[in-house]
Amino acid sequence: MKHVAVDVGASSGRLLMGELVNGKIELTEIHRFKNGFTEVDGQCLWDIDHIFTNILIGLEKLKKTGVTSCTLGIDTWAVDYCLLDKEGKRLHEVVSYRDKRTDFAMDAVVAKVPAADIYAKTGIQFLQFNSLYQLYVEDAGLKARTDTVMMVPDYLGYLLTGKRVTEVTNASSTQMLHLHTKQFDVDLLDLVGLDAGQFARFVKPGEMLGKVSSEWHEKYDLPDCDVIAVATHDTASAVLGAPGVGDDWAFLSSGTWSLLGAELANPINSAEAFAANYTNEWGAYDTFRFLKNIMGLWLIQEVTRMQDYAYSYAELAELAAREEPFGVLIGVDDYRFLNPTDMIAEIQAYCMETGQEIPQTPGKLARVIYDSLAIQYAIQIEQLQALTGQEIGHLHIIGGGANIAILNQLTADLTGITVHAGPTEATGLGNLAVQLIASGEAQDISAVRELIRRSTPMTTYAPGDGINMMEIRAKYKNISGKQEAL
Repeated sequence: MKHVAVDVGASSGRLLMGELVNGKIELTEIHRFKNGFTEVDGQCLWDIDHIFTNILIGLEKLKKTGVTSCTLGIDTWAVDYCLLDKEGKRLHEVVSYRDKRTDFAMDAVVAKVPAADIYAKTGIQFLQFNSLYQLYVEDAGLKARTDTVMMVPDYLGYLLTGKRVTEVTNASSTQMLHLHTKQFDVDLLDLVGLDAGQFARFVKPGEMLGKVSSEWHEKYDLPDCDVIAVATHDTASAVLGAPGVGDDWAFLSSGTWSLLGAELANPINSAEAFAANYTNEWGAYDTFRFLKNIMGLWLIQEVTRMQDYAYSYAELAELAAREEPFGVLIGVDDYRFLNPTDMIAEIQAYCMETGQEIPQTPGKLARVIYDSLAIQYAIQIEQLQALTGQEIGHLHIIGGGANIAILNQLTADLTGITVHAGPTEATGLGNLAVQLIASGEAQDISAVRELIRRSTPMTTYAPGDGINMMEIRAKYKNISGKQEAL
C-alpha cells in the first residue's frame, strides 16, 4: 500500500511517498515546492492557493509514476487559520504568525484574563503569535461573518475532501482548548468574539476523512486517494517520527523552530511549568508534547537569505567551526529576532548594545547562532528534567538540524548527554506513521518507531570533555540580562 505525506513548512512543502518494503519504510520524494509569506498592504500573508495547487500537482506527478491508489495525510505549521463563510468560501487571505499585528495583543489579553488563569486552563505557553492573540485582534466584521474557523492543514483537507474538521494536535496550539473538558474554553472564546459552533467537530489522528472530491479528478489526473487525518501540527508529526525507546529520552525537533521537550502521558501545568513557559500541546494517541519553543534555525536561514544565499548551510557550518567558540553570544529567544527586516543587522545591533565584538564575517555570524542555540538547548534540558522529575539519558535531534554536526556536538558537550541525530525526515515519517497504523500495516506507534530505527541512518554524538558549562551559562545569562535591562 502506498501512503503520501504532505508536509508543508514555513519555507517549503513536499509530498513524500512511503511504503513498507522488506520490513523498512521506503521514502520517495514526489514533489517539492517553495513556500513563504509575502507582505501585502502591510500584512504578512501566506499564499494558501499556491500550497493547495502544489498538493494537486504532486498527486498528479504520483499518478504518472504508475501509482493508482494511496492514502494521504497533511501536516503544516500551527497557530494560523482560515475564516470561512456559510458557503465555505475563504473570507480573507491567511495571515502569517510573523505578522506584527499581534505585537501588543498578548499584553491586552492578559490584562483582561490573568496569564496564570489562561495557563491553568490550557497548559499552553505564551507566545505573542498564538491563535488566541491573532483572533483577539482579528477584524470584528470578519469574525461576525465567519461560519467556520479552520486551522491551515484542516482547511487544505477541506479543499481536498469537502469535510470540515478540527484536528486536535493543531487545535491545541491555539491556546484556547481546555485541558480537562477537552473542548474550546468558553471564556476564552468570548474574549475573542467567537463561539464553539464556529469550529468544526474534533477529530483525532487516524480518522478517515474520505476521498478526494470529484471536482479535482476532473481537473487533474489523480490517483484514487483516501485522506486520513494525521497529526496535522508538524511538530506533532515530527515527534511521532522520533525513534526514542523507553522513557529516558527527549526530542529536539530542529528546523525553522527548535522544539525541545518530552512525550508524556499527562500534562504538567504546574506553577513551575507556567513560570518556565513550557507548553502542553496535544499529541497523537493520547499523549502530550511537553516542550519549549526556541527560535531555532530561522536565525541562520535569515542570515543566509540576507547574504543572497552566497553560502550553503553546510558551508556556513564549516566556516563557523573555524571560529573561536563562545566568544560572542545572543539571547536567541529575544522577540527582536522573530521577524526583523535584516537579521544580520539585528544580531550586530544586539552585540553592540551588550558590549560584545560585532560579528562581521559569515563564519562569525553562524558561530554566534550555533553557540547560542546550543547553550539554550542545554539550559532547557536542565529545566525539562526539573519539571518532569525524569532524568534524560538520550536526546533525539530530528529534522533538518540533524545534519548540522557542529551544533549537534555542541549540544552533546553542553548538555552532557548522548545525542542521536536523525531522521531528518521525522515529520514526514510521523505523518506516515498515523497512516500505517490507520491502514492496519502497523500495530501502534512503538511498532512504527521500531520500523523507523531500522529504516533511517542516525549519527550519535557523545559528550566531550573540557566544557565549563557553568561559566558559559553565566556569560549567556549576563548578556541576556543586559539586553533585557535596555
